[in-house]
Amino acid sequence: MANFLFWLFTLATVLLIPGCMLYFGRRFQTRPPERINGGYGYRSTRSMQSQEAWDFAQVYSGRFWLRAGRPTLAVSLVWMLLLLGRDIGTVGSSAVVLTGLQLLPLLAVIPATERALKRKFQVSG
Repeated sequence: MANFLFWLFTLATVLLIPGCMLYFGRRFQTRPPERINGGYGYRSTRSMQSQEAWDFAQVYSGRFWLRAGRPTLAVSLVWMLLLLGRDIGTVGSSAVVLTGLQLLPLLAVIPATERALKRKFQVSG
């Protein structure tokens, strides 16, 4: 019983990253933060240079997270289903590896969005 409860807890925690990616991805695409702010939304120096850059960055990062979040969620579910019934040590260490892998698409939004901002809003001199 303890093994199953730990697996259930680990499943819930492992689904947080793809869940956040999907939630905020959809939110940024449909209702991005309207004003440039330092507290919510995709924030970088380049994205906060103008309202147009801000709007572009919100929609771009939202689309990126939606596209990356779906396969991340699928891989996470399959990975955790394969661990069902295993001992606590195996589930815990495998979940740590999975969480590390989930961070790759979560953080990949930064260089991808910055490159897209640079291409779209490149200052010509």
